[in-house]
Amino acid sequence: MSLEFFIAKRIHFQQGRKNVSRPAVRIAIIAIALGMAVMILSVGVVIGFKQEIRNKVVGFGGHIRISNYDSNNTFETNPINYTKSFADSLAMVEGVQSVQLYATKPGIIKTDDEFQGIVLKGVDRNFKWDFFRSHLVTGDTLQVTDSLRNDIVISKYLADILRLKVGDSFYTYFIKEQVKARKFTIRGIYATNFVEYDKLFIITDVRHIQRLSGWEGSQYSGYEVLVTDFDAMDNTADAINLYAQQSVKNEDSQQYYVQTIKELSPQLFGWLDLLDMNVWVILSLMLAVAGFNMISGLLILILERTNMIGVLKSVGATNWSVRKIFLYYAVFLIGKGMLWGNVIGLSLCALQYFTHIIPLDPEAYYVSYVPVVFNWTYLILLNVGTFVASILMMIAPSYLISKISPAKIIRYE
Repeated sequence: MSLEFFIAKRIHFQQGRKNVSRPAVRIAIIAIALGMAVMILSVGVVIGFKQEIRNKVVGFGGHIRISNYDSNNTFETNPINYTKSFADSLAMVEGVQSVQLYATKPGIIKTDDEFQGIVLKGVDRNFKWDFFRSHLVTGDTLQVTDSLRNDIVISKYLADILRLKVGDSFYTYFIKEQVKARKFTIRGIYATNFVEYDKLFIITDVRHIQRLSGWEGSQYSGYEVLVTDFDAMDNTADAINLYAQQSVKNEDSQQYYVQTIKELSPQLFGWLDLLDMNVWVILSLMLAVAGFNMISGLLILILERTNMIGVLKSVGATNWSVRKIFLYYAVFLIGKGMLWGNVIGLSLCALQYFTHIIPLDPEAYYVSYVPVVFNWTYLILLNVGTFVASILMMIAPSYLISKISPAKIIRYE
């Protein structure tokens, strides 16, 4: 054990002596603990919120959408021809998890008392039901078989407005050149609390849309691609787009339009990106408050220990050696504050994660409670970054030690 570390340890753990610096030191520790707790909460909530919203958007439309170039981003789409070779090649692109077919058509639901505009989304037997199954309120998901059935899955938002429940039937009207009507029966009701989409989509067998639109059995609105890594989605989309263009030149006459979910919902993802800026502001403010309190506590401690500093210098201790004593002491304080901060922050995150004690308005925030995610990589980086930044902030005030003259201190002692 080095001499500097030994002295710093004695200063920190000494008992029974009332020091002038003790209240300032306690305030510094509390500031670090509260700052650390707020930073952990901020990171956990923002990451959880972004992940929750992102998963809901992806659940309704996949990570990447491939449609007819002439569809103009409307739900009344022009079809593309499904070819097994193209779909199989898409599944082989690096980063692609799965590929599924879909079709959409806007319509109007009419009951005896209410009517509501909706989008009918058709899926086939290869559709991944994990997302809707996790948000299912009552009933069951569709069973797409060889025999065409009139079952649908509807959102709780629409079911409540139209006063419908599982087993009820209703008519949906589709208007283009002429009015067409279809009678559907509710098989399941889901609730994602993502009102923007809950009030639009009902899910059914894709063959209904093919027949309503006069398409052949091999024609769909497009492909929905799910990727393995959201952060690498843009690179995967570029690879898919390159392959799609080559396919047009080599085999197909149709033009494919490849879009990521970010391009399809730019306002939503732009809003989520703004949350990152909010987190950086919170982290900076909390670190600054904790740092200034630590600087104040260290300065008070140095002034209180001027006699000790003078004695150490008089027996040959260098400025750097004495500074190391106070830097070690600062490490003890920062470590204690960060430990309590982690305990408080993680406890509050766990409380919200398991109990959902803090609710939100789903119509405003798209979730019914504050979501929290434990991302251990970010938490470790946050702790390491806070510790390093705090230590660096302590270096400047420790220069005050070099201004203390042992001759003057001993003269006035």
